[in-house]
Amino acid sequence: MNASKPTRFVTYLRVSTARQGESGLGIDAQQAAVDAFIRQHNGEIVGQHLEVESGKRSDRPELAKALHAARKAKATLLVAKLDRLSRNVAFIAAVMDAGVDFIACDQPFASRLTLHILAAVAEDEAARISARTKAALAAAKARGQKLGSPVARETIAAARASLVAKAEARSAGTRQIVSDIKASGVETLTGIAAALSARGVKTPRGSAVWYPAQVARLLAA
Repeated sequence: MNASKPTRFVTYLRVSTARQGESGLGIDAQQAAVDAFIRQHNGEIVGQHLEVESGKRSDRPELAKALHAARKAKATLLVAKLDRLSRNVAFIAAVMDAGVDFIACDQPFASRLTLHILAAVAEDEAARISARTKAALAAAKARGQKLGSPVARETIAAARASLVAKAEARSAGTRQIVSDIKASGVETLTGIAAALSARGVKTPRGSAVWYPAQVARLLAA
């Protein structure tokens, strides 16, 4: 890539469930991967999109927005891992035919043929895991085994409720700090993230480094 002219990227991050989106599970690693790639290749982020949706679904509004933004800015769509797009061959093929260049950080030099093969392997692996899980559950049910005791479920629910309460308390405190930062004149997500990092405020995952996507999630809560 040309060192004198930064390559423009539109980043796309995806988690499968709302709980993962709220907790930051998986987001931090994806954000770190795309940030490292962009730094390494003298890139520039011109758009960021976060999707909370199963990889099995093809209707992805944030991906559609990311592709549109990339076409408009003549930028490259960047994902941390190929499976963050999909494990479906047809879906990957459709993205490749959308008129936008895209790169997966875990397979940066993959050709169209290689991407098709990798998607096919991932699709087959997902199908095999699903089939094994269904077979195991059916066998357990046939033996009369009850899947999860009421006591265990109650204990897990109580533990989750406690974690949620603590997380909400931390988020409330962090939002107050963000309000102070915005009052000082810092309004952008990138600026707020840098200010939080400089103040040593921890992310929900315990990291000392904040990213714009995390700030966006905090303010949207």
